[in-house]
Amino acid sequence: MARLSLDRVTKSFADFDAVKDVSIDVADGEFLAVLGPSGCGKTTLLRLVAGFEKVTSGEIRIDNDVVSNSVGSVAPERRRVGIVFQNYALWPHMTVAENIGYSLKVAKLDKTVARQKVEDALALVNLQGLGERRPANLSGGQRQRVALARCLVAAPSLVLFDEPLANLDVHLRASMEDEFAAFHKRTGTTIVYITHDQAEAMALADRIAVMDHGRLAQLAAPRELYHEPANEMVASFISQGILLPADVLTGEDGGHCKVRVLGTEPVVRCGPGERPRAGAKICCRSADLDVSPDGPGLDGLVKRVIYRGGGARIEFAPAARPDLTLHFEQPDPVTLGSGAQVRLRIRSGWLIPAEAGS
Repeated sequence: MARLSLDRVTKSFADFDAVKDVSIDVADGEFLAVLGPSGCGKTTLLRLVAGFEKVTSGEIRIDNDVVSNSVGSVAPERRRVGIVFQNYALWPHMTVAENIGYSLKVAKLDKTVARQKVEDALALVNLQGLGERRPANLSGGQRQRVALARCLVAAPSLVLFDEPLANLDVHLRASMEDEFAAFHKRTGTTIVYITHDQAEAMALADRIAVMDHGRLAQLAAPRELYHEPANEMVASFISQGILLPADVLTGEDGGHCKVRVLGTEPVVRCGPGERPRAGAKICCRSADLDVSPDGPGLDGLVKRVIYRGGGARIEFAPAARPDLTLHFEQPDPVTLGSGAQVRLRIRSGWLIPAEAGS
């Protein structure tokens, strides 16, 4: 196990900053997911930690050892960092045991000791008895576990996952999520898990680092990311949050304040110290909206009804801003159809904090 510290890390390619001024401290034994859309810098960040790329500025430390800064970089093989790749990278001509033990063979470890380490690694990922099989004779989930065992046999202090479930179908992904969670619980290994899949990150991670155009947009526990996004990017990215324009009418009182949104005045959650201001935004989730035919709310039209089994996602355009699309869920029996006139009530939401200096 190991602590990982990134201090104002930047990686530039010519005049493009793939990673810009990122600072993250990963605790010993923590499971950190790095999440973001394509091109946000998360894979570059992994390559910097692994030693495949050198930082342009800033510093990376594993435990108390500086492994990368603008002066120099420790070679990947000397960092005691294990990596589990998206494509498994298994040698098809080798058996499972030979794949797992290859690094031990290169290190010229005693054969008896190496054989025991391979058996221990197989047991750790629940693949006992499969050491003599070839990768082609394994399922996708089993191949992924072989890749994990190959990483673990070298006793890394830190394990990096590079979108490890991207090539698996839905039921295998759910199964492997359970495997990874159980593995982390058994071993307490420090893990950095790169993914674009929010459900994976939410299910597995202690904390999630959301990246946006090379910068760290927010670092927080999954529940905080969902309920209290730090900015508009995180709000709209996480679980398809709905952003609505708002004017703040009252200051923070007990974690809530009143806002004006498209002619309505709901009370929403807010951070400490909020004051009245114009030009704000609130984030609503589908669960924050419901149909309110008799009370105050937003009048508008149903644009689309998407049936999902047991209920439907309803897409709605408010008459005051038909360019906006809100969405909410209606359980069976689904009574709304496209073109229906509806009044929506905003039951709750989160006031996006003002940007520093604004």
